[in-house]
Amino acid sequence: MSADEAATAAGEPAANPDDRLAERVEDLARILARQAGTVERLADAERAREARDRAGADLPLVVELFALLGEVTACADTAESERERAAFAAVASRVERLLVGRGGTVVAPGVGDAFDPAVMEAADVVPTDDEEADRTVAEVLTPGLGVPARNVRPARVVVRAFRSA
Repeated sequence: MSADEAATAAGEPAANPDDRLAERVEDLARILARQAGTVERLADAERAREARDRAGADLPLVVELFALLGEVTACADTAESERERAAFAAVASRVERLLVGRGGTVVAPGVGDAFDPAVMEAADVVPTDDEEADRTVAEVLTPGLGVPARNVRPARVVVRAFRSA
């Protein structure tokens, strides 16, 4: 007995094989769409969790490492001997590597870089006669700290401002 004959004997109308195939294709399309939506939701949830983990879980540690980096750098700058200076510089390098490994970024603009208010704070303004030096960094007082999608502490800088004579 064929499948059509069995369906007819069971009281179901015999379906055209093309109709059955189309129905199964539609069923598979719905299943695939549901699965794709589920996978997409799971991937979005995982990305959001990773972003929360990067931004929030290590933030207190990153802030403490940044403070320690500032202290060790100050010790290196004021060391009495070259041997002490080298030792403090080595510790500062390790602390900075830890800070970066935990998702932090040391914001250290260079002299002459354009002033960026998103990551810098103008602690002072000095006049300049050079129009091209307008709104550029004249001196870096303290570096800043950033984490993904957030500026925790802006770099404190002295900014040049053009003054026409």
